[in-house]
Amino acid sequence: MHKRGKTKYGQIKHYSVGIIIEKDNKILMIDRVNFPYGWACPAGHIDEDETPKEAVLREAKEEIGLKVKNLKFISEEPDLVNECSEGIKYHHFFGFMGKITGRIIVAKEEAKDWRWVEKENLKTLNLEPIWRWWFKKIGWLK
Repeated sequence: MHKRGKTKYGQIKHYSVGIIIEKDNKILMIDRVNFPYGWACPAGHIDEDETPKEAVLREAKEEIGLKVKNLKFISEEPDLVNECSEGIKYHHFFGFMGKITGRIIVAKEEAKDWRWVEKENLKTLNLEPIWRWWFKKIGWLK
């Protein structure tokens, strides 16, 4: 897969992935160090010649130090608005869900904090915009 493409209106977009990690009816959230700021699930851009599945497994390993099991594809959204650190405003986003085992080791260059959050408490967090959108799409936020 390519790192970048164009929206249906011709704007540049990144191809990106994200993963919702659940455990005991809670979601693993990280508080991003870099723009776009806010609480988010592990996510990032797809590298050149990397599949979405390869990218999401790599991002989870980079951001939380663990391998994902029971990976499940949720949805592909072609032109989501969510400006990234490179100034690109649109992303073709592949969403996944999965589970982890082991001790979480969050990369300090990725997150300043992390926590398990009950779904009903997601609304209390300052969420990164794309995650607010995803949680609304799957019915966890109104």
